[in-house]
Amino acid sequence: MPVHDWKRVDAGIFHDFHHAWIEEIKRTLNDGLLPDDYYAMAEQQAAPFGPDVLALQFQEPNLEAPPVGGNGPGSTATLTRPKARFTAQTDAEFYRRKKSSLVIRHVSDDRIVAMIEIVSPGNKAGRNAFRAFLDKVCDLLEHKIHLLLIDLLPPTRRDPHGIHAAIWGELIEDGDFVPPPDKPLTLVAYESALVVRAFVETIAVGDALPAMPLILEPDGAVNVPLEETYRRAFAAVPRRWRRVLDPPTP
Repeated sequence: MPVHDWKRVDAGIFHDFHHAWIEEIKRTLNDGLLPDDYYAMAEQQAAPFGPDVLALQFQEPNLEAPPVGGNGPGSTATLTRPKARFTAQTDAEFYRRKKSSLVIRHVSDDRIVAMIEIVSPGNKAGRNAFRAFLDKVCDLLEHKIHLLLIDLLPPTRRDPHGIHAAIWGELIEDGDFVPPPDKPLTLVAYESALVVRAFVETIAVGDALPAMPLILEPDGAVNVPLEETYRRAFAAVPRRWRRVLDPPTP
């Protein structure tokens, strides 16, 4: 299914689809895509952050730690090295990580490993909202929380080269990522350890969605099937709005 032009509908319609897509991604992650000692929860409040999907690692006292790669006994999921069309890395330890560290835990006391965020119109609606979004992303990366960002909305004057270019400019002084002019939409996975690495795919309206890495540990990721989950979520959009977004070809 090709990516739709979400400018055809107002923010409320996208918001409804956004929630359906979050649920589809969560179900897919919990249905065997994640290793046994990880699980995903939607829209949980974690410290000051309210992510779309959290990936958490299960911690139970007095049990032997799982092997590297996060695969517990009987798990069928495996971690792979993340890949993308474009990759980049900060030069040294993430330069914003200067203040005292803050331990961020989910309310369940299980450790936050990664987050998935689907960029919404509200994130780009104004200067203050966009600044808050950039600060949130940088805070997550400061605390070594890996992040998968999905932005199907066109660039604005606040992110003329897309959301990754705006974020990368916050991370390094000479961040100058420019997407291909015919592929303005951005999918990006960030791995945050001593350095931040970015794995970027750029797409356009009408393209199929590639699978994207959800990084769980350095050099360890699972590939999220965005196309499949998008298709299932779009099927739940009311027919009235599917006709607007997917009009019949003449």
